[in-house]
Amino acid sequence: MTGQEKRSGTVQSVERAMAILEALGEDEDGFRLTDLAKRTGLSVSTVHRLLTTLEQRRFVQFDRSDGMWHIGRGAFTIGSAFVRQRNFVAPALPILRRLRDQSRETANLGVVDDGEVVVLTQVESREIMRAITRVGGRAPMANSGMGKAILASYADPDIDAIISARGLRKATEHSITSPSALRADIAAIRQRGYAIDDEEYVLGLRCVAAVVHNVQAEALCAISISGLSVRVTKDRLHGLGELVAEAAKELTLSLGGTLPE
Repeated sequence: MTGQEKRSGTVQSVERAMAILEALGEDEDGFRLTDLAKRTGLSVSTVHRLLTTLEQRRFVQFDRSDGMWHIGRGAFTIGSAFVRQRNFVAPALPILRRLRDQSRETANLGVVDDGEVVVLTQVESREIMRAITRVGGRAPMANSGMGKAILASYADPDIDAIISARGLRKATEHSITSPSALRADIAAIRQRGYAIDDEEYVLGLRCVAAVVHNVQAEALCAISISGLSVRVTKDRLHGLGELVAEAAKELTLSLGGTLPE
C-alpha cells in the first residue's frame, strides 16, 4: 500500500476498477478501450489490465464483434441484490404496471443516494418511442421530478443545506438555477401533491412524480410517470400528476407508511 493510500484509506486499484464500472454503467452501448481510458483518465494499459481482471470475475464482458466493453453479469447480480433489499420494490411493481397502462408512459421508482435520485426499477411504456430513462440512471434532485418531490417533503433548512452543498445545475434551458425559483416550485409541489419535471434534465422529456412515505411519514422513495414531451403535453400534466399522487398514497398505505398531515 502506498503512503497516499494509507492517508486516504483507499486502495488505488479498487478505486480505478470502480471508476471503470461506473463509466460502463452510464452507457448501455458500451465503450471501446481507448474511449474508456479517456473517460476515466487512466492509461490504456491500466484500463486493459483492470478490464481483464473484471472480465475473469464476470463484472464486465467484451464483445469481440465490435470491440466494445459492457457491464457483465456479476455487476448485475450485485446490483439486483441492492434492489432486493429494498422491500418496497416488489410491492410497487403492480402499481407501476397500472400507472404504465393508465398513462401509456413509463413508470419509475427511485430513491435518493448522495444528493441524487437513482432509478431503482421501472415499467417501460409499450409505445415505440419511449422516455429516455433507465434503471440505475441518476439525476440531481433539483433537476428531476422524483428528486423535487422528495425535496418538497424535507424541512426548509434541510433544503437550503442541500442547495448550498450541491448547487443548482443547469442541465437544460428549462432547469431551475436559482434558490428562490426552486423554493417557489417546492411550494407549488406541496400544494398540489406532485412534482413536475418540465424538460429540466433532458430536453424532450417530461415527468410527474410523488413521494411514498415510511411509517414516520418521511420520504421512503418516489414514483413517477415519464414520457416524451410530444406525448406528455402540458395539458396532460395535471391528470397524470393526480394519477401518480394517488398511486403514491396507495403504495404508502400498503407498505404500512403514514401519510403526512
